[in-house]
Amino acid sequence: MAGRLRDGSIDVEAVVVLDAAGGLVEASCADSGRRRELGELARELVERADAASDEPVAQIEVQTATGAVFAVRDHLHAIACVTRRSALPSLTLYDLGRALAELRAETEAA
Repeated sequence: MAGRLRDGSIDVEAVVVLDAAGGLVEASCADSGRRRELGELARELVERADAASDEPVAQIEVQTATGAVFAVRDHLHAIACVTRRSALPSLTLYDLGRALAELRAETEAA
């Protein structure tokens, strides 16, 4: 899932999938240290977004001068990606949402 999302767009640089507890399920990068780091950063992003809201946040978008981070989640998983600045937010969130729906269907079917 993570590799497919990264390979599906020239703007996506890295993707991580977390379980409901924030544990790393999958990452698109090969380096194990980088995988752990991105997983921890994604978990922290979701936690901080939740802390700023009255209810769990379903979508997150953070823009910087050089890139962006997007995340979507449901009750089973969160998927986060790091993109170049040129990534279109609506398309990126749509792709992440579709991937999350596929992952949810696979998990519930198992």
